[in-house]
Amino acid sequence: MQYKKIKPKKIYEEVAETIYDMIRGGQLQPGDKLDSVQQLAENFNVGRSAIREALTALRAMGLIEIRQGEGTYVKGFDTNQINFPLSTAILMNSEDIAHLLEVRKILEVGTASSAAQKRSDIQLLAMEEALKEMQKANGDEELGEKADLQFHLAIAESSQNPLLISLMNHVSGLIGETMKETRKLWLYSKQTTTDRLYDEHYDIYKAIKEQDAEQASSLMLNHIENVEDILHKYIKQAKSL
Repeated sequence: MQYKKIKPKKIYEEVAETIYDMIRGGQLQPGDKLDSVQQLAENFNVGRSAIREALTALRAMGLIEIRQGEGTYVKGFDTNQINFPLSTAILMNSEDIAHLLEVRKILEVGTASSAAQKRSDIQLLAMEEALKEMQKANGDEELGEKADLQFHLAIAESSQNPLLISLMNHVSGLIGETMKETRKLWLYSKQTTTDRLYDEHYDIYKAIKEQDAEQASSLMLNHIENVEDILHKYIKQAKSL
């Protein structure tokens, strides 16, 4: 018998869900001002970064608004608008998507170039393993998403730069969420197939293996721009409904 794997929740998700439930339950009303980030961090006994991530997700859902210099307020809402999972909330805000993709371009295009120059055989093997997992996924979206993220993290490791690696790990959660939705949209939109998606990753790997820094960065940029195109088309279509 196969059982569904239980994923541990991140701290910011637990914080976001608690505030989410308070808003849905009426404990927090439209117009109410939330405590400061520092105060919320103390109340939840978590770090301020977890609070900021939680507020980002809630803002993306349209439940709160952050007024510069004033604070964070609960917005008016329709209960029908908040029945989708918090894990996809960030994707519903085009500004946040644009910011994340900009970060990915800055980080990953340069990282691919650096990886091509510095990669080791062990790190190439890690990329190869991720590619094999992508091939094996064949309809198993969870496995495909995990392998996709592992491939990009393996490239970061290949840069041999601890700061780049740390930065990639720091945003890996957000990148993973966008990958999850992008893979669904990409494959269901009929603009590509699993084979083409695999080929894009393989071509990046090949350029890194051949130590062609210019080609590696060019292919990575093209890959992220394809992601950007799919997400923006989806957002545009959703807004027109």
